Formats: sequence, C-alpha cells, structure tokens
Amino acid sequence: MQPTASGMTGGNSTATENGTRIVHLTIPAKAEYITLCRLALTGLAKVRPFPEETLADLKLALTEACSNSIRHAYTSEEDGHVQISYALGDDRIAIEVVDDGEGFDPLSHENGGEELNEGGLGIAIIRSIADEFELQSSAGSRGSRLRFVKVLG
Repeated sequence: MQPTASGMTGGNSTATENGTRIVHLTIPAKAEYITLCRLALTGLAKVRPFPEETLADLKLALTEACSNSIRHAYTSEEDGHVQISYALGDDRIAIEVVDDGEGFDPLSHENGGEELNEGGLGIAIIRSIADEFELQSSAGSRGSRLRFVKVLG
C-alpha cells in the first residue's frame, strides 16, 4: 500500500516454516480505513477458503476491535495508527489489533462495565465469536493489544 494525502497505510506478508501465512497492515486511526482491514480478511479467505458465515463473523469481530481502538485509544487531536496482524494457518486464523493510544482497565469491561454504558458490545461480541481471546491494556498507560483466534473447521 502507498502513502495517501490523509495518512500512511502499509502492509506486508510472510509465510512461516509451518505454512502459516502472516499479513501485517497498519492504518491511520480513522474509521474510513476499517474497510481495508475487512478487505484484507476477505482476501485471506480466498487463500484458505472458509464458510461465508465464519467470514461474516470474523469481519464483525475485526470491525469491533478496530473501532474500539479508533474510538477509544486516541483523542481527536492525536494522529494515531492501528496495527492489524492476520496469521492464517491450516486450521485457524488469529487476528491481532494493536494501538499505541490511551490504555484502559480491561477488568472494567469484563462484566459489561463502561462499555455497556457507552452503547457498545464490542468486546462481548468478539468473545462470543472467537475460540480464543486475549486483551492486554491498563489504565493510565499507552497501548492496547487485542488478539482473537477462530478455529476453521
């Protein structure tokens, strides 16, 4: 991908020794770039086909994860970036979304907490879709990392 007038988007891909394909994508922390994340996922589904329903669920989880980073990690004055990594193996796909914005207390979101008050169910949706889920962040620090895995039957 190339630099644009409104920011830099970039991506690259590699294959590991065990055949896992890894794609890295960095987007500006702006909602209009989430489409690129979804397109990359759609492209991976052509490399290793999986059911349309699974693809739709993964797109929803990915959209929620990226939206959370864009909406909550950066103030309107900050020009942040969101890094997305896709690791496609024979039987699973792992997606990781990382930002360097304002951290938060993940435990406050465990039982709904602030997230429900804001009208979002993003983390709950991702948890319900994923077979594995990890969230690393802390209030008062910079950066969040959300990783989820879906086993592909």
